[in-house]
Amino acid sequence: QVQLVDSGGGLVQPGGSLRLSCVASGSIFRVDVMAWYRQAPGKQRDLVAYINNEGRTIYADSVKGRCTISRDNAKNTVYLQMNSLKPEDTSVYYCFALLKTTSADLARDYWGQGTQVTVSS
Repeated sequence: QVQLVDSGGGLVQPGGSLRLSCVASGSIFRVDVMAWYRQAPGKQRDLVAYINNEGRTIYADSVKGRCTISRDNAKNTVYLQMNSLKPEDTSVYYCFALLKTTSADLARDYWGQGTQVTVSS
C-alpha cells in the first residue's frame, strides 16, 4: 500500500513564503514523477510544478520565477518552495506521484490528501 502525505500549508501574507513537503511511503519500487497541483473552490485542479526522476522540471506560467520544485529520491520526498505569494495562489495544494510498486507493475497515479494555502493580509 502506498501513501502520500503532504504538509506545509498555512496562512501567509502577500509577498510571503511557504515550503510544502510530500512524502511517499509504503511498498515503492520506483517513483517516476512527482508533482504539485492546486485546486481553488469551483475550479479545476491544475498543475503547479512537475519533476521527473532525472530532475527535469516544468512550471505553470503563473508560478514561474516564484516557485521551485525539488525532490529527494532517497526519501521519496518532493518539496515546493513558494516565494512572493499572491492572493491568487490561495488553493488546496495536492501532491502527486507516478510510481511503480514492483518492477513488473505498471506505473500508477497516487495523490496526497491536500494542504490548504491561504494568502491574505
